[in-house]
Amino acid sequence: MAEEAAHDLMAEGESDNTRLAYRAAMRYWAAWFGARYGRQMSLPVPVPVVVQFIVDHAERSTKAGLEHQLPPAIDEALVEAGFKGKLGAPALNTLMHRISVLSMAHHLSKQANPCVDPAVKALLSKTRKAYAKRNALPHKQRALTKEPLEAVLETCNDSLKGKRDRALLLFAWASGGRRRSEVSEAVFENLHRGDEGAYLYTLASSKTNHNGKIRPEDVKPVVGSAAVALEAWLKASGIASGPLFRRILKNGKLGTDGLSGTAVRDIVKARCALAGVGDDFSAHSLRSGFVTEAGRQNMPLQETMAMTGHRSTDTVAGYFRAGAAQVSEVARMMDLGKQSSNKA
Repeated sequence: MAEEAAHDLMAEGESDNTRLAYRAAMRYWAAWFGARYGRQMSLPVPVPVVVQFIVDHAERSTKAGLEHQLPPAIDEALVEAGFKGKLGAPALNTLMHRISVLSMAHHLSKQANPCVDPAVKALLSKTRKAYAKRNALPHKQRALTKEPLEAVLETCNDSLKGKRDRALLLFAWASGGRRRSEVSEAVFENLHRGDEGAYLYTLASSKTNHNGKIRPEDVKPVVGSAAVALEAWLKASGIASGPLFRRILKNGKLGTDGLSGTAVRDIVKARCALAGVGDDFSAHSLRSGFVTEAGRQNMPLQETMAMTGHRSTDTVAGYFRAGAAQVSEVARMMDLGKQSSNKA
């Protein structure tokens, strides 16, 4: 049932990463339901079941400390079967994602949606507020801004792997903070020479362009050090068609297969660990890092959005403002006053 629901859930053309995430969420729902109720789950899921799912997975404050409702035996069974990574309550983001996946499953199958029931919506709202009061904010991967990225790039030597990773990191960051699916699906045929050593890359498919229509905003510049790194990688690898970034085999030779989204993530995490900049970066850190750095350098928001492909300012503004806040003159009014006095 979970496999069929996941198949129906995801429309043709969605990224592999999105499909995997939705499939995993639906598998978890089916496994939890079977363990909780002793029978197979089917749509529509009753409202009380969704309420039970929330209280099973959301932590709440008690006299004994933080607790959740999931019985230990079921928790252990889900971990042993591989549906959970570890015992205990998941992150709030994970819980909310699984609710949204179930909601979409009901919407696409045209079933009565329990996730929009007033009781469920009220419980989710109170749950978010409870986490906020405990300062248990949703975890966000750190933004890989210019300074830590430069340290990461220093780990990329002149080996074939080093050249690939350097080109990949700079391509993803400098062309507007590309998503890992956009990096893993990049192909040589969409890369074109620009002027003065620059490249232009056309995003034929992205999260905001499922139809493959070529629009002016889908042409991204790869210039400066990013273009130099890409040129070095293409020359060393000999790639003239097909996937732009590929696996490197154990014997050091170039593979024919393109990297997966998971491999892109692993490259970012491995290079960050090697550089010693921290272990809380991911592939998305390249995207958030580009936007945050743009804010730090007071780049125009609309120009930044044109590079990233964001259509809503609500999504991008958080990272952008966080970067801008670090160089805010308003935030430094006290210090600016002292500097003026010292000069006098």
